[in-house]
Amino acid sequence: SSLLAAGGQLTGRPALRRAGRVTALAAVGASTYFLVNDLGRPSRFHHMLRVAKVTSPMSVGTWILSVFGPAAGLAAIAEAAPLLPERGVLGLGRRLLPPAGHTAGVVAAVTAPALATYTGVLLADTAVPSWHEAYPELPAIFAGSALASGAGVGLVAAPCAQAGPARRLAVAGAAMELWGSHRVENRLGLLSEPYTQGTPGKLLRAGRALTAAGVVGGLVGRRSRVLSALSGGALIAASVCTRFGIFHGGVASARDPRYTVVPQRERADRRAADQV
Repeated sequence: SSLLAAGGQLTGRPALRRAGRVTALAAVGASTYFLVNDLGRPSRFHHMLRVAKVTSPMSVGTWILSVFGPAAGLAAIAEAAPLLPERGVLGLGRRLLPPAGHTAGVVAAVTAPALATYTGVLLADTAVPSWHEAYPELPAIFAGSALASGAGVGLVAAPCAQAGPARRLAVAGAAMELWGSHRVENRLGLLSEPYTQGTPGKLLRAGRALTAAGVVGGLVGRRSRVLSALSGGALIAASVCTRFGIFHGGVASARDPRYTVVPQRERADRRAADQV
């Protein structure tokens, strides 16, 4: 959404910029809450900022979030500048907020790719078999999903005349997401099974269908506000399905010992063959 907002501010599309900024703030607020909740105690988030450990995805992710969050917040607050009175102290805020919001929006846009891929890197860094083996694809899937869902917000919230950058981001995001999903379902051998069966398989197939529908609808409905909004909703829903499909696929692989034992035996057999 921050990339979408940056596209809106660079191309003079205020509705698109506003939608991206407000959505980015809402998303980072929810993400921060869930991260702090996962850490167990709020103080642990603060403690993680005492050091920066580049070998720890959690440490790096905490710093990325700490940079992105205030920038996204200031950019979103700047959207309220026109509502302030023109005189007095608040009038000063009316004049200073737009340029500050512009700078903050650029900072958020620069940080956004790292934030979008962080979750994929974190999952791949675990010992969960189907997540760990998919380390090349997971960052691309999450980046593509973020681009597509951000584009979906633009298609829902912005007039058709301002939604051009959103349609282009939707195509790029969909391509990354579909490529990554196809790879994890076909490249990992036995460890691809959890992504193709049961709940994960259903979610990923639904994500692909919704992504395709959202992209096609967004391109076809360039002049239809209703079709653009429906396409944007499909892209947002696709992102949810894809992310939960990846999540449940990893959980399924962790629950079945076969996905841990069989790859271990295959690696041991390869090492033994190389020593002969």
